[in-house]
Amino acid sequence: MAFLKLVNLEQRAGDKFLLRNINLEIEKGELFVIIGPTGSGKTTLLRLIDLLDHPYSGDIYIDGLNITSVKGDRIDLRRKMAIVFQKPVVFNGTVFENIAYPLKMRGIRSREIAPRVKSLLDTIGLSGYGKRKARTLSGGEAQRVALARAVIADPELLLLDEPTANLDPHSVKLIEELVIKFNKSRGVTVVMATHDMHQGQRLAGRAGVLMQGELVQVGSPASIFQSPDSARVAGFVGMQNVYRGRIVANESGLARVQIDGSVIDVVSELEVGKAVDVFVRPEDIVLSLSGSISSARNNLKGVITAIHITGPLSMVIVDCGIVLEVLVTIKSVEEMGLRMGLNIFCSFKAAAVKVLPVK
Repeated sequence: MAFLKLVNLEQRAGDKFLLRNINLEIEKGELFVIIGPTGSGKTTLLRLIDLLDHPYSGDIYIDGLNITSVKGDRIDLRRKMAIVFQKPVVFNGTVFENIAYPLKMRGIRSREIAPRVKSLLDTIGLSGYGKRKARTLSGGEAQRVALARAVIADPELLLLDEPTANLDPHSVKLIEELVIKFNKSRGVTVVMATHDMHQGQRLAGRAGVLMQGELVQVGSPASIFQSPDSARVAGFVGMQNVYRGRIVANESGLARVQIDGSVIDVVSELEVGKAVDVFVRPEDIVLSLSGSISSARNNLKGVITAIHITGPLSMVIVDCGIVLEVLVTIKSVEEMGLRMGLNIFCSFKAAAVKVLPVK
């Protein structure tokens, strides 16, 4: 049985749906990341799980208990969870008092609180900061304190709402390391929302893509980023070479797709006339000065319109009737003499093209 289960969850603001048909199961001890652009409903979803808001419809289960149907005081339920928001929240007081607060509210004796706070200060890299005023800390330090306060009472579920959104790269790295550490060492189930696709790839065991209030794809980061289920997911995760076309021929699973004035070969069982979205990864395209050297079924002639250099790699933009982005090494750029205006051939296998019917 899933530790956290969302069933047909929906939320509205007036007549507008903020979330629609959210169905999700998360296992105990999992680190699950919700990835989505700003305004997609990530914060709304976390607030519902944390019982800060009540859903328009649907149910939320924790350990088999439907927490949306519980009446009256929910303090015991909320103590099973902790939430950390995008903007670091610290109280007026010392760092020690901030971290100790959840234990104090639970009636834990002072002599038991002190060693637990000290241990967490060591863990978050703020040893000796106990007597500092919390509101004098930097943003990254304050967020580490907020995270320590969230986990000190050993919640079963830790909710993180863009906890690194406004932090410098060093602080982001520290927070990410702490999230992984708390997940593994304490066994706390983590649900983290972020708009940072790369962060999702770094942290998640599984991830879900939330767009316009709908959970449009769930799976491993590799499956989402390498094999998106739709054009809008592909666009969000930064996949290049996404096109809308139509199947114009199909013989035994080898189909031809027309995209504007160009035609490419793909592997697909879809019928002729079907509208499709196709994706070609930049690293699956081979450049050559002569189109005769490749055995790939797709061999398109074009002209280089731009070359963008990023570290040891270059993204070469080629207009072949459709505009292709091709990833090559800087060494290849130099050895082939690639430059703007040069005629070039772009080759890729039919099997390298992902084909999805337009929904």
